[in-house]
Amino acid sequence: MTAFRGVDLKIGLLGCGNIGLIIAKAVDSGVIRGTLSIVYDIDPAKSKKLASTLKKKPRIADSFEKLLDDAEIIVEAASQKAVREHALKALTAGKHMLVMSAGALLDEKLFQGMVSAAEKNSANIYVPSGAVCGIDGVKSASVGGIKSVLLQTTKNPHSIKGFEHIRRRRVIFDGPASKAVKLFPANINVSAILSLAGIGAQKTRVRIVADPKVKRNTHEIFVSGEFGRLYSRADNMPSPDNPKTSYLACLSAIKTLNEIECAVRIGT
Repeated sequence: MTAFRGVDLKIGLLGCGNIGLIIAKAVDSGVIRGTLSIVYDIDPAKSKKLASTLKKKPRIADSFEKLLDDAEIIVEAASQKAVREHALKALTAGKHMLVMSAGALLDEKLFQGMVSAAEKNSANIYVPSGAVCGIDGVKSASVGGIKSVLLQTTKNPHSIKGFEHIRRRRVIFDGPASKAVKLFPANINVSAILSLAGIGAQKTRVRIVADPKVKRNTHEIFVSGEFGRLYSRADNMPSPDNPKTSYLACLSAIKTLNEIECAVRIGT
């Protein structure tokens, strides 16, 4: 059961692709408590197309700076590049920031700069749990000490740029999360979320498996430490119109937005 304080957030949307559209429709239908006041995409045609699908028409910004004029929270649904270019500006302007492209946060200099800007300007940074399960458990386990973390992600090669040609199951990456988010920026943001919740990007191991027989994106987490062992698995349906993203990632953003002004929050 969730209790709300009745605050109607003014939301600014950065990125009007598939994820942005799902979030926008959730606001438009009342699933998200708030108002989609303004949207911006580097491609103006995407902003116009998104706005045309909504009953309550948001303003369309012609620059990121204009996006800041009419929003209390900026929802990033664009790319790691967009986070690197715009997050500091938003937080410095005192705007809250919800980050979907969490891979960008493994840039320690950027992340520390964002934290500093947020603290100085009474802003908050929200990072949804994305397409994985068990982040609460990992956060709790990190207090007592974690020895190892492995994320194994299995996807159809058609959703992995550069590996569409693969015809049989194959491990295409096995290494630290810090490297995974650079090589697969559109596929493995979940590894950044796991790293931030646990033992960091250098110690978090990521294994990416391309399998042409699978239809769902699978994320398995293996954690061991002083607390014991933790295992979780999520078999995700791909997001509509974008197989690179799991639908659960979109839902986690919606839930995060709805809990920003909750009087009661369940979970760590």
